[in-house]
Parts: sequence; structure tokens; C-alpha cells
Amino acid sequence: MRAAVLRELPGEFAIEEITLADPGPHEVRVRIVGSGLCHSDLHVLKGALPYPVPTVLGHEVSGVVEQVGDQVRYVAPGDHVIACLSTFCGHCRECLSGKPHLCHNPETLRGEHEPPRISNAGGERISQFANISGFAEEILVHEHTLVKIDQRYDLGTVAILGCAAVTGMGAVFNTTQVEAGATVAVIGAGGIGLHAVQAARIAGAGKVIIVDTNPGKLDRARMLGATHAVDASSTDAVEAVREITGGGVDYSFECVGLVGTAEQAYDMLGWAGTATIVGVLPAGSKVSLSSLGLFQERRFQGCSMGSNRFRSDIPRYLDFYDRGLLDIEAMISKRITLDEINEGYAALERGETARSVIVFDH
Repeated sequence: MRAAVLRELPGEFAIEEITLADPGPHEVRVRIVGSGLCHSDLHVLKGALPYPVPTVLGHEVSGVVEQVGDQVRYVAPGDHVIACLSTFCGHCRECLSGKPHLCHNPETLRGEHEPPRISNAGGERISQFANISGFAEEILVHEHTLVKIDQRYDLGTVAILGCAAVTGMGAVFNTTQVEAGATVAVIGAGGIGLHAVQAARIAGAGKVIIVDTNPGKLDRARMLGATHAVDASSTDAVEAVREITGGGVDYSFECVGLVGTAEQAYDMLGWAGTATIVGVLPAGSKVSLSSLGLFQERRFQGCSMGSNRFRSDIPRYLDFYDRGLLDIEAMISKRITLDEINEGYAALERGETARSVIVFDH
């Protein structure tokens, strides 16, 4: 089967033939229909986040179950599923304390001395990225990577729920728990930021301010629920947000993954405000915070995949979609083929797209 393989950092994808192992007892083989291009993969592609190569990136996918291991009971061949990289074991300390998104139990992976899940015809081991490796025609994953969904949904559309939605919306609903009437600023109008904007609107935020440098993205954010837009290419974003709110926001969400915007997220807070860093900062980054903000009881916190419980979150987001509260189609800028993946990431890096989705024609 075909996959986009990354062999050096930084680098570009090469379309190659790969092989998947037979499913183990708790593993599931899925035929991919949709696979979203996320900014986190771009960090790896550009060498900002180290990862073993060769590898197949991609972690935002939907598809149809093809084959299951002999102890899998949750799904069966023919089921439609969405994958999320927050694979959980279900019995470690993190899982049992209500934080399955932080599970790092190695039992959900294959060990170094076991046959790899992914290889090529020559037997070369290929690293599985983020428990998924979704830039391929099929994936082999642990069953606790999947949530089953109704077959009426278009798999080429709902694929983005597996990362962009659970991360952006989860940051608002789970990590921060934005309350009705609060003031919110979202930095970055990409796939994750636009989901955060929609979640803030659904939560009943009084002001939802989008900050970006791309006028087209600002317009899209307004369409999805932003009440104010700040073009950071022509104005001081921090000062603009503080002026709109009369002193600073209650909650800010950094959805870009840069040190400078993370610091801006903190600086645009009002007293007792909370900055949540949703974007993935380059490895080894250091962030500087004003000591005055600490006296004002401002908070600066991380966020891992929207603190998600994806098997309950994704069905809830699909309910929002059914009720017209969540617009998923508007989040997708382009549908492309696997062969167009390098240009898809070039367009993402240029800021031309919010989310592109590879749609596989099997």
C-alpha cells in the first residue's frame, strides 16, 4: 500500500510502498478515507520537533475498520471510526484519575523486540508517528486509538475531529472551562484556533477576539463566531486586545506554536486571567513572563490535545454538528490527494489554508 514517508529532518515526503503487520490481540487495521494536514506534523517536517526517521506522519484520520485482533470487542470490520493520538490503556494512574489524554503506558505500543507495525518490502522498520501514521492508505493501531461513529457522516469531512476539534474545542471546554459571558482571545486562525473560536461561541463567551495576520482567515473566524478581529500584521495585538476589552481578556488561547505568540497570550490577559498554550512550541523553547502578571494572579498553562476524552468528546461534537452549532465544512480549505501532500504543507506554511484533508479514493 502507498504512504507518504519522511526520511530526513528537515525534509519532504516521498510516496512509497509500505507494509503493515497482521493485527495483534488488541490491534485494528483501518482503511483510511480522510487524513488532515496538521501544523504539528509541519513542525516535524521542518525539523523543529525531533522524531525518529524514516517515519509516516499524520495523526488526524477517519476510515473503515478492515480487520481486528482476536481480543478486540469495541469495533468490528465495516465500522466507521475516527482516530485520535491520545491512545489510552484504561488502567494507569493517568487514566484512572480522569486524564486518559496523558496516558503514556507503553503497553499500547509494540516493543522494540516485536515485529514493527510498519515496514517496507525490504524489512526496514518505519517509525509510527503519534500512535497512528495516518498519511497512508491504511493504518494499524491499538483499539484504544479509535472512536466508533455513525455511518451517516462523511468520513472525508469528520476526520478533522480527531485532532483539530478535540484540541481546539477541548482547550475551551475541558482544559479551561470557559464560562458564559467571559472574554476570550484566540491567537491563530488555523484549524485548531477556528475550533477554539467556535467552542467559545458555543460556551456563550461575551467577546471572542481572533488574532491573525491573514485577512482571509480573520474573515473566516468572524463567520464562525468571532465578535472582533485583530490583524497582527498591522497593529500591536496585545494593545488591540486590551483596548477592545478595557484591560485584557479572561482567557487567551495560543494556537500557533511560537514563543512570541505564547508571550503575547500572557500579556493580553486581564487580572486573574488564564493563558492556555495550545500550539506545540519548538523543542527546548523558553518563554519569558512578566512578574507583574504573577502579582495580578494571571495564570499560564499548557494543554495537551485539549485535555480530551475523545470517546465521549467526539460524539458530543458530532451532536453539535447535527444541531447546527458546529460548522465542520467551513474548517476545510482544500481536499487533496496523497500525491499532493508536499504542496499541501507548503500552502499551510504560507498561511493559505486552515485545514487541508487528504481524501483517499480506494
